[in-house]
Amino acid sequence: MRRDEATGNWSIQGEERASLFGSDEDIMTKIPTQAQSIVEGSGGTLVVSELKPIPDLDYLQELLAIQQQGPRAIGFFGTRNMGFMHQQLIEILSYAMIITQNHIFTSGASGTNAAVIRGALRAEKPELLTVILPQSLKRQPPESQELLSKVKNLIEKPYNDHLPLIEASRLCNRDILSHVQQVICFAFHDSKLLMETCQEAKSLRKIVTLFYLD
Repeated sequence: MRRDEATGNWSIQGEERASLFGSDEDIMTKIPTQAQSIVEGSGGTLVVSELKPIPDLDYLQELLAIQQQGPRAIGFFGTRNMGFMHQQLIEILSYAMIITQNHIFTSGASGTNAAVIRGALRAEKPELLTVILPQSLKRQPPESQELLSKVKNLIEKPYNDHLPLIEASRLCNRDILSHVQQVICFAFHDSKLLMETCQEAKSLRKIVTLFYLD
């Protein structure tokens, strides 16, 4: 740290500056795995990155496009594995979509779907929320059943109860895509089924807004 005698200002010089802040090669962004992103209650310490990238403005432009042509049918998809803060943000987004007269379609799993349903129910416009289950209601976890009991437009698929959940979910996602114009998805890079769903939505010329949680 050197002081300029003329101006009285302090500045960091030469090697001292590099040692304080590190070289460009030392600054690296570390992307966590899906498991590392969820450390609630584990007591573990996770350093995600020292430099956070600027959010992609394309996401915001796509979301604004929802309102430019009036209310739309929007499909919400996403991972079950997410922290409390992400769920709160999704609830707010879902609530905002409903009060602006958009119709939301989603499924009944925990995580993203549950957050979407909670936000939509807060808007008190039950006719603008449709939940399509991959199987029958009885196949859903007890905590999900309690939330789903508050949904007016609930579509069950008991004829898929004999299928593995992953296959039933794939069929359910395709059904939701057939009803919507816009897709909003929250996923990890290794969320295989969600990535597949988003790719299928793009091939059907739907507007796709994909948020990566990692």
